[in-house]
Amino acid sequence: MTSIITQKKQGEITMKLYDSIGPNPQIVRMYMAEVGLKCEIIDVNIIDGESRTEDFLAKNSSGQCPVLELDDGTYLSECTVIAEYLDEIHDHTSLIGQTPKQCAQTRMWLRKISIKITEPMSSGFKFAEFHDIFKEKDVRTIPHAADDFKAIAQDNLLWLDKQLEGKEFVCGDRFTLADIFLYCFLYFGEQVGQPLDLAHTNVGELYKKLQGRPSAVETSVPLSLG
Repeated sequence: MTSIITQKKQGEITMKLYDSIGPNPQIVRMYMAEVGLKCEIIDVNIIDGESRTEDFLAKNSSGQCPVLELDDGTYLSECTVIAEYLDEIHDHTSLIGQTPKQCAQTRMWLRKISIKITEPMSSGFKFAEFHDIFKEKDVRTIPHAADDFKAIAQDNLLWLDKQLEGKEFVCGDRFTLADIFLYCFLYFGEQVGQPLDLAHTNVGELYKKLQGRPSAVETSVPLSLG
């Protein structure tokens, strides 16, 4: 741990991040950009099935990115887990929280946004635009449910829009990982046929605000499924 702490103060960490297209890896990259952390990035071609190989599955049995490889050979997966781990070794930034109450609020909104918005949004994409790719990999999909999942995501974005009334960010006046999480999935949705409904005015204003952050500009890479 000493070597990690020494290097993180200089903005460098010796861990490796297994990266790919999609919103989840971007969440980690955007978090790292916000706090000024850099590490070795290893690109994983999920379209060609690189994440389903025996070698990668040994790193993450779910066959998904991102994955963070620690100095001791431990592998961490799940974007919010990785961000929280990095935050722990980065002296607890305000992106997660600097008090138990702030941390709880950030995690609460991450959970709400995940269940109500990003999970149905992702399912809508996987069961429609990504269906053929998943089918080739013998991953079960439900194509007839795709439109319903997309509609659920939009319905719950309207719910979130009301929750954002009078707020600057998801957690009030504090920019957090919850905003990063939401932004990356909204950016993803814009590219896969699930654009933000203009009726969601508060969400729209927040999205525009987040879109202009240097961390968003740096990490927002157009999605290519070819």
